[in-house]
Amino acid sequence: MSEVTSRRVVLQPSTTEVIFAWFQRVIAGYCLLFGILYWIRLIGIYPGELWRFDLMPVHWQVAAATLAVFFPFAAAGLWMLASWGPVIWFICAVTETVMYAGFPDLFGHRILIVVSHACVALLYIVFRVTIWLQKRQLRQ
Repeated sequence: MSEVTSRRVVLQPSTTEVIFAWFQRVIAGYCLLFGILYWIRLIGIYPGELWRFDLMPVHWQVAAATLAVFFPFAAAGLWMLASWGPVIWFICAVTETVMYAGFPDLFGHRILIVVSHACVALLYIVFRVTIWLQKRQLRQ
């Protein structure tokens, strides 16, 4: 019995994995905030011009309705640390990047949003590679 006990491996997350989990939860908070902001625009509380759903141009109706649903969905997935959370966030990030970088004449210039999505994606990749390298070292 003592041989079996001595060979047990304790499965505890590394410090990097704990920080990565908190990183995902912070991004989940931002996704929820963005989702709420899109809902505010859709229901007409936003004080801007043409920011009620029935007054929006069609391209804004499609984008705002899609992101109003996807951002809270991404927030839930990221908060739960589900594997699909980053995928939904990626869809939101690509959508907003295409909106603001690809079609600035329709959606306006919001370079800060594009840069923030790129920074989050870069940090996500760095975390995943670091965790992979740490697990690889433990196996060897």
